[in-house]
Amino acid sequence: MQIIKPKRLDEGDTVAIVSPSAGVPALFPHIYEHGLDMLKKHLRLEVKEYNTARKSNDYLYRHPRERAEDINEAFADKEVKAIVASIGGDDSVRILDYLDMKMIRKNPKIIMGFSDSTTFLDYIHLKTGLMTYYGPTIMAGFSQTERFPGSFLDIMKNLLFEPGEGYEYHSFPFWSDGYPEWAEKSNIGKIKERHSNDGWHWLQGKGVAKGRLFGGCADALEFMKGTRFWPKKDFWNGKILFLETSEDKPLPDTVKYWIRNYGSQGILEKIAALLIAIPSGYSIEEKAKMEEKVHSVLDLEFGVGSIPLVTNMDFGHTDPKFVLPIGAMAEVDANKKRFRLLEKSVA
Repeated sequence: MQIIKPKRLDEGDTVAIVSPSAGVPALFPHIYEHGLDMLKKHLRLEVKEYNTARKSNDYLYRHPRERAEDINEAFADKEVKAIVASIGGDDSVRILDYLDMKMIRKNPKIIMGFSDSTTFLDYIHLKTGLMTYYGPTIMAGFSQTERFPGSFLDIMKNLLFEPGEGYEYHSFPFWSDGYPEWAEKSNIGKIKERHSNDGWHWLQGKGVAKGRLFGGCADALEFMKGTRFWPKKDFWNGKILFLETSEDKPLPDTVKYWIRNYGSQGILEKIAALLIAIPSGYSIEEKAKMEEKVHSVLDLEFGVGSIPLVTNMDFGHTDPKFVLPIGAMAEVDANKKRFRLLEKSVA
């Protein structure tokens, strides 16, 4: 696959806002509008809202084609330099058939989201080779910008505006799980309790693993398994697979079963490393149990105890979160306990 990098952003560029999944902006417009304000204020970007951006949940559920057409139109729009999802949801897999991959390939640009955005971010990359970006959405991430450390914005600027040859990630000093009730306007921009971050957990592996990043929300990837949207077996060769779990809080055993399925497909023996994010809603005990179960699947069940397995990373349904470029060449160094990109993330 030929990797296509979109052009970097400059201050003053226009970003398209779409709602490819749920119609949450219609429910909590104050949270959504605050997110737009933060994008303008801190990244100096202009926004262009597309037709689906403020549509209701019911409307978006009934019109998956329109959700896809907004993405198509945003790629075709010469004024637009990047596309950002308003928030996630649970059925963006229904829009995949309507995406115009030929047009997307001809007009490469940044597209970013997380959670349910996994389906179209991964599928666009698979079909076109375009590097896509797993990162904050308008309502879940950007709206809370001013509650995060400066390193949150630094990642955006280093990856999307002024890229170097590589970027080294570091854990944030704290993490927060979810948001106070959005119906209360006094909670605009707020996050829940901050928890001290004890860093990434290096559970197995030695040496240095290199490969292209691929993955997303494990819950959403389950919608794709066994379908025509799922990568072919050879695609997984040398990939650095990153997975996170949703706010639905799948049980540790459920995560184990999902990872076992990757092993049964022959994927675990092909990947270079496995990265897992801080799980949303888990207690300390549940987190330890999930890590133990995933480790046992890799090491005992499928005999891949030599590849790096790193958990408790900052790219999931907790905040603040990284931006991970899907398709970028990266390195996981188990000896130095280092995770970094090996190339520029944009052109």
